[in-house]
Amino acid sequence: MFSPLERMIAFRYLRSRRREGFISIIAAFSFIGIALGVATLIVVMAVMNGFRTEITSKILGLSGHITISGYEGKIDNFDNFVDGVTNIEGVVSAIPVIDGQVMANSKFANTGAMVKGIRLSDLSNKPLIYDNIKAGYLTDFQGRDNIILGIRLAERLGVSVGDKVTLISPKGHTTALGTMPRLKSYNVVALFEAGMYEFDNNMIFMPLEAAQIFFKFPDAVNVIEIMSENPYESTQLSKTIYESVGGLLRIQDWQMTNAGLFNALKVERTVMFMILTLIVFVAAFNIISSLIMLVNDKGKDIAILRTMGATRGMIMRIFFICGSAIGVVGTLLGFLLGVSFASNIDRVKTWLESLIGNKLFDPVVYFLSELPADVQTDDVIMAVSIGLGFSFIATIYPAWKASKQDPAEALRYE
Repeated sequence: MFSPLERMIAFRYLRSRRREGFISIIAAFSFIGIALGVATLIVVMAVMNGFRTEITSKILGLSGHITISGYEGKIDNFDNFVDGVTNIEGVVSAIPVIDGQVMANSKFANTGAMVKGIRLSDLSNKPLIYDNIKAGYLTDFQGRDNIILGIRLAERLGVSVGDKVTLISPKGHTTALGTMPRLKSYNVVALFEAGMYEFDNNMIFMPLEAAQIFFKFPDAVNVIEIMSENPYESTQLSKTIYESVGGLLRIQDWQMTNAGLFNALKVERTVMFMILTLIVFVAAFNIISSLIMLVNDKGKDIAILRTMGATRGMIMRIFFICGSAIGVVGTLLGFLLGVSFASNIDRVKTWLESLIGNKLFDPVVYFLSELPADVQTDDVIMAVSIGLGFSFIATIYPAWKASKQDPAEALRYE
């Protein structure tokens, strides 16, 4: 497509000379702009993907893909119901639980918390908890007086394994003297760290039998969590379950429950993509300005080439090579920088935090304990395509302008 002569002339024009130093500086800034724009686009998209992937995995790892709750606040004969639901195609397991809110109290602090009453066998099937016990033993999770706390909740309460925590229910006992708060002390037998701040900071696990006594659900639960074969097909499965149970219960899938969060992430990802694409677009404009200046400076050379037999197409291709070379090399460098940075972003974050002495990624704000990054091939291809596309488009007008120069007019006063 491009002859050796065209490539030789184009790369010669790209080399800086003293008289053309300013043009080369603009070209260098264009190159850096393209590289940084593409790299930033790759890194930000990887972080956004990582956030979505991590948050999804944490939510699905702790809660069910589908939740079933009773309109009257409880589900009786839940074991028979669980057996019936597990026979539906696509359902992997059904876990009866009791969800409730409490006030957690220790000698040092008080705070609100969420309690999940669950059987030990079902809790053992949740790798997010089972594989992340930081203190104590999960085998002690039994009886009516033992609980497991999130590690950050334990830090707020100032307790550890072996200490006691008093739980106070908002629904108290009705007595002749009025409503009295219902409270009970429990032994902390283990601490977990799921990696999502909201869970680690607010979650308490309690044996199902103990939760039934504390929340006054004798032989009943208030939620059944369904695990499906494919979480992303849970909406259709929830319709099947709804038809199977006769519409007597409230059924929600995880996408419906967390719709606000995932819609916000989707909007933020789209906006960030558009903003960062504009950075590459601005860098491409620098290619246009540097090439136009180069064309104006090389007017006499273009005229001489035309008088020696060079066609307008040849002149256009020469300056197209000049501009596209900046874009191609800049995009390639941006690709390497972006993928390398995104793949090691947590190490870079740790190094920067140790350098400046401050937290750059506060789990209180960002929900997760680590900075995630998920480099997806589609996003990398899109970023590279945008860099190359803008670079090629930016070279068309200057190259066309060079090919339209009149040799006689350029050499008139030479």
